[in-house]
Amino acid sequence: MSVADMFKDFLNKLKVDNYAQISLRYGEITKSLNKKFRDTESDTANTLQVGSYGRYTGIKGISDLDMLYIMPKTQWDTYKDGKQSQLLTDVKNAISARYPNTDVRVDRLVVTVTYTNFHVEVQPVFEKTDEEGNSYFHYPDTYNGGSWKKTKPRQEMDAIKELNDQNNKNLRLLCKMVRAWKNSHGVGMGGLLIDTLAYNFIKSTTYFDDKSYLYFDFLSRDFFKYLADEPDKDHYQAPGSKQDVKVKKKFQKQAKEAYENCLEAIKAEGQDSANKKWRKVFGRHFPKTAVVQESVSKALRAFSNTEEFIEDQYSVDIRSNLKIDCTVYQNQGLPRSLRAMMTQGYSISNNKRLIFKILEHDIEGYFSVKWKILNKGYEAEKRDCVRGQIDIPNYEGTSRKETADFAGVHLVECYAIQNGVVVARDQIQVPIL
Repeated sequence: MSVADMFKDFLNKLKVDNYAQISLRYGEITKSLNKKFRDTESDTANTLQVGSYGRYTGIKGISDLDMLYIMPKTQWDTYKDGKQSQLLTDVKNAISARYPNTDVRVDRLVVTVTYTNFHVEVQPVFEKTDEEGNSYFHYPDTYNGGSWKKTKPRQEMDAIKELNDQNNKNLRLLCKMVRAWKNSHGVGMGGLLIDTLAYNFIKSTTYFDDKSYLYFDFLSRDFFKYLADEPDKDHYQAPGSKQDVKVKKKFQKQAKEAYENCLEAIKAEGQDSANKKWRKVFGRHFPKTAVVQESVSKALRAFSNTEEFIEDQYSVDIRSNLKIDCTVYQNQGLPRSLRAMMTQGYSISNNKRLIFKILEHDIEGYFSVKWKILNKGYEAEKRDCVRGQIDIPNYEGTSRKETADFAGVHLVECYAIQNGVVVARDQIQVPIL
C-alpha cells in the first residue's frame, strides 16, 4: 500500500460508527428538557453539541456526548442566587421522569445520563453577551456552596473549523489520528487538550497547508516531534475561547517514543514491515499488510494464535492515567519491583512468582480491571503457549498472579473499565531469561 492509501484506510476505520445512537439519545434528552422548561416537544431546539463530537474530532468508539441545554432567559432569576444545585436537580428530574429506567445523576457541573457503553453529560447553561457583543454561557458549579462559571464552546468550534478549512482539512484528521495513538498507548489526555495541541502545531507551520494523505507520514512525525519538545506546562489555552485546558500528566516521553517509531516506519516505506511499524504508533485501526500475505503467514504457524484485543470487546476512550508494576518474588532476598530491576538492566530467571498490580491511577469513581498476559518468542510458540486472552484479576481484588515459566520478552497489559468503556490502560514488558 502507498502512504496515501494506508492513511486513507486508517482514517476511514476511525470514523465514528454510532451516529444513530448519539442522535437518538441527544433527541430524547432534548425533548424531555424542552417539555419541562418550555412546554414544547422539540427534540433539536435550544441545545448545542460540544466536546469532541461537536468539534468533529471524535473517532470510532467515542463513549460520551457533551451537550449544553440553553435555559430560557426568564428562568435566570429563579436560579441565579445560589440555586446551582437546584438547577441540576431539576434537569435530572426532567430526564428521569421521561426515562425512569435510565441511570441519571448529578455530578457537580453536569447531569450524567448513562446508557450501555455510552453516556451523555448534560450541562444546563444561560446564554449571555459580553461588552463586545460576544456570546458565552454561564454554567452551574455546585462545589463549595455553588457558583457560576463561563464557557465559550462556540468560539472553540469556530476556531477549529476555520483553521481546518485553511489547512486542506488536515487539522481534524490529525486530531483523530492523535486520539487513536492515545487510546492505543494509554496516554491520559483529554479531547480538548489534544485538539488544542494539534491546533497549535498546525498554526506553527505552513508546510501542510496544501498537503494531503501522501504526506501524513511526515505530518505524524513532525507532530510527535513537536509534542515531545513541548516544555512542561500545567495548562494550555484553548483555541478561540482562550480558556485554560488542564494537563493531567506529562505526555512528552510517550510522544518521543511515537516520534522514534514514526522515523522507523518512514524508513521502511515500500516494505512489508511499514504497516506493522505504523501500527506500533497508532494501534490496531491502522491497516495491516495484504490479506493474502497474512493468511499465508497464519497457515505456516505451528502454534495457536490465541491473542485477544481489548478493542474487540469494549469501546476504548482513554481519559485517565494508570501505572502498573510487578513484584518479583525471588528464591532468596526480598521481593523486588520489576520496573526497578529493568532500570538497573536486570531480567527475570525462570520459576519466579510474579504479582502484577496497579501502582497508581487518577480514575474517579468505581472501575473494574482486566489483564492480558501475552507470551512472546520462540519458546512460547514452540510450547504453543502464546496466551494473550483478556482475563480477570486472580489475586487480591485487582491484581494478577503469574509465574515466570520460560524465556522470552513477554508483555502484560492492564485495562481499567468504567461503564463498559476502557478509560485507562498501561503495559509492562517482562524479560525472562
